[in-house]
Amino acid sequence: MPNTLWAVIRKYAIRTYGCQMNEHDTERIAGLLEMDGLQQTELFEEADVIVLNTCCIRENADNKLYGQLGNLKKLKEQRPDLQIAVGGCLAQKDREIIRDKAPHVDVVFGTHNVGRATGLLAEARDNGPITEIIEESEAFPSALPVKRNLSHAAWVTIQIGCDNSCAFCIVPAVRGREISRPYKELVGEVEGLAAAGITEITLLGQNVNSYGRDLTLKLRGDELPPNAEDLAGKAWVAGSRRSRPLFSDLLRSVAAVDGIRRVRYTSPHPKDLRPETISAMSEIAELCEHLHLPLQSGSDEVLAAMHRGYTADRYLEKVKRARDQIDDLALSTDIIVGFPGEREVDFEQTLEVAAEARFDNAYTFVYSPRPGTEAAELIDEYVPASVASARMDRLRKVIERSSRLGNESRVGRREEIIVEGSSKRDPNMLTGRTRHNRLVHFPANQPIRSGSYAQVEVTAARTFNLLGELVEITSAPKHRTRIPVVAS
Repeated sequence: MPNTLWAVIRKYAIRTYGCQMNEHDTERIAGLLEMDGLQQTELFEEADVIVLNTCCIRENADNKLYGQLGNLKKLKEQRPDLQIAVGGCLAQKDREIIRDKAPHVDVVFGTHNVGRATGLLAEARDNGPITEIIEESEAFPSALPVKRNLSHAAWVTIQIGCDNSCAFCIVPAVRGREISRPYKELVGEVEGLAAAGITEITLLGQNVNSYGRDLTLKLRGDELPPNAEDLAGKAWVAGSRRSRPLFSDLLRSVAAVDGIRRVRYTSPHPKDLRPETISAMSEIAELCEHLHLPLQSGSDEVLAAMHRGYTADRYLEKVKRARDQIDDLALSTDIIVGFPGEREVDFEQTLEVAAEARFDNAYTFVYSPRPGTEAAELIDEYVPASVASARMDRLRKVIERSSRLGNESRVGRREEIIVEGSSKRDPNMLTGRTRHNRLVHFPANQPIRSGSYAQVEVTAARTFNLLGELVEITSAPKHRTRIPVVAS
């Protein structure tokens, strides 16, 4: 009897551009494709379906996408049955441009259409190219199947959209207004993940520390609906019931879930970092001693032009309060260089704040104008590329110095890590991540399963990672194999 197995197995490949929100959407798209019977491949040449999940925060992401689509055109000509789909933020914003530049794309879908990905591909097979963009949706894709790359860690989206009006940011236009998920639903999702062997949770949102403000605004009043506790949690219902974010409450509830050992979150906004969140991080062992707090600029004039809602001094006050209360805190940030109108004195103020804050890590970017944002209209105030590039080099030296000093302070200490697997550069080394989100590379003297907790002694420091020696394995992962596609 002939073996027809290879004739029926279809494969897919996904490339992701952008932030953790996009990475989490990719997990859902992969889960849907595998539920549809496809198997993953890293090679475009082997794939029957190729999905590009896009970002539009910076111009570089646009260029990568259109360059990739140009490369795929020839592959599509060679294999007309190949399906190409473009999703995510850039698809939400530039649907017509994608269609015009790449007519060989079969499906274009937006940030609110993730759950329709496989359905749209099926329709396109029968009816030809499809573009489907929902401008805004209150539905969360939380019940979609998920395929995770790490068996011990999971992202949990707690809100979508953003209500801020930062002059440089396109996110509100492509992700919509801020909408929080019901409190009980989130805690239930984390409980399900813990039962499946997940020990580390990262809470995701465009502005996580404002989580729940929209829920409590709707619930304010003398009479609460029967589902108020499901929406806003026991602590809020039993308390003053004032309109406020619920983020610190959620942190405490998630950390209390049996089996969860580490809780992280990203990204908060400095203006919304509240004392109760800092208190929770200082009091609860499961909350990692790592705070990612985007600065963007150290100049008050630039911050005002960006509509960030805080000053440099106010930012540093929050950093000081966090460091005073949270023992051994690691701090990371985002900084934009060359925002329209940035003068040399403004940039020097950014260097001063960066030096004072002593960031352990920073994501630094040269300003990239995004059509549709307020800052993109300030053409006469654009900073010359050569000036912005020179400033970036100077900023990186400040960041690298503080990162190196922070890493050097760990030498000789024992650190708890979660083993992530083999080093990408050296298969003879394993890689683990500390509670501070630092990477530690150590010799693979024995097989250790991904997801194991271990103690390592730090023996040397590099600018952005550490070297160490294994002391002991303290906990093996609960799961037997990598978690299969499941609803989350």
